[in-house]
Amino acid sequence: MELFNLQAADFFSFILTLMRVSIVVFLLPFFGAGPIPGAVKGAFCLVLSLAIWPRLSFPGSLLPLDTLGLILMLAGELVLGLVLDIIVRFLFAAVMTGGHMVGFSMGFAMMNVLDPMTGTSESVTAQLMYQCTILMFLSMNGHLFLLTGLAESFQLVPPGGLFITPSLADSVLKFSAEIFSLAVKISAPVVASLFLVDLALALVSRAAPQMNVIQIGFPLKVGVGFLFMTLTLTALSHFVGDYIMELGPMFTAVMHRAPGR
Repeated sequence: MELFNLQAADFFSFILTLMRVSIVVFLLPFFGAGPIPGAVKGAFCLVLSLAIWPRLSFPGSLLPLDTLGLILMLAGELVLGLVLDIIVRFLFAAVMTGGHMVGFSMGFAMMNVLDPMTGTSESVTAQLMYQCTILMFLSMNGHLFLLTGLAESFQLVPPGGLFITPSLADSVLKFSAEIFSLAVKISAPVVASLFLVDLALALVSRAAPQMNVIQIGFPLKVGVGFLFMTLTLTALSHFVGDYIMELGPMFTAVMHRAPGR
């Protein structure tokens, strides 16, 4: 069967490519962000599929003809997109955790703002560090590394081939263990400086009980906290750059866990 000089196998091959691109892109951050209209994301997936299909595609014969096989393939593609999305979001989860630690030390635990990306209430400092991390990630071409990981998936994972296995779960848990350590590295300078401020205020209140330490302590902690948080952004940029460079090996290690490899 030919339609506009297009073979049926070529059409099925394009459907498989569009399936992989659309599911992964809709789940990845930035590309599949909630505020972006669905029509824009759909058009982007279609254009991206048309761009990479001549070079990266699956044989049309891999498309299952039965309903159960198609459902299993969609489930495998969904797991692949979720795993790649989780690996990227480990960085932002660590930054948000570090931001919550900083906000708690500065006395901002009761001040929250609405996160438009997730719809949840977050700390002011956590949201500020999150937005700065997004800008750093994009300025360092992190989104291009995400597309590179998507391109490598065509060579490493067959359609619907990545399912949850013990080795895959072990890899994800290993990567998630870095969240707390990275959060501590990000928040440590600010938390340590605020601890010294609290210690100094305690000594002042001990030496001069008539002084209202609470009245001068809060603005002092806020000023010192924002000062050291600004200095921490330089170190945060190095963490983001190192994490971006590790995205490729992490994606490859996870996708090599695909069944059949």
